[in-house]
Amino acid sequence: MKILEQFISKSQLACLREACRGEEGKYFNNMILKLKSHIVSMPKTYGTDGQGDDVTVMLHYFINGSDWWITERDVILDDQVQAFGYVCLNGDTDCAELGYISITELIENNVELDLYFEPTTLRDVKKKLFEKAA
Repeated sequence: MKILEQFISKSQLACLREACRGEEGKYFNNMILKLKSHIVSMPKTYGTDGQGDDVTVMLHYFINGSDWWITERDVILDDQVQAFGYVCLNGDTDCAELGYISITELIENNVELDLYFEPTTLRDVKKKLFEKAA
């Protein structure tokens, strides 16, 4: 669970643990394993240089109309330092941009990790985002 603690808030992780003990425990255990797999297989910083919109988005965070899509992670001594991805704050697609993202800051500000997100290309993320904004 240590890797998940770097990417998900304590409260959201506690809910997941509780769900694992419920009658749908097998489903939620599989969800955790899948999430861990996505995180472990995520490219390290600069690992997707040159891929442009074909890069795979591995994680999605959201809160109050703002979204963060993570494509790379930076790990130093097993501690999450930063990530890289695409950000759209308050649904403002004109100002959406790629950049470095502090996962720690997201978690500290109660941003939720989308547990149902399936990795997809940044191209598809942008397409859905701009369709939603239209």
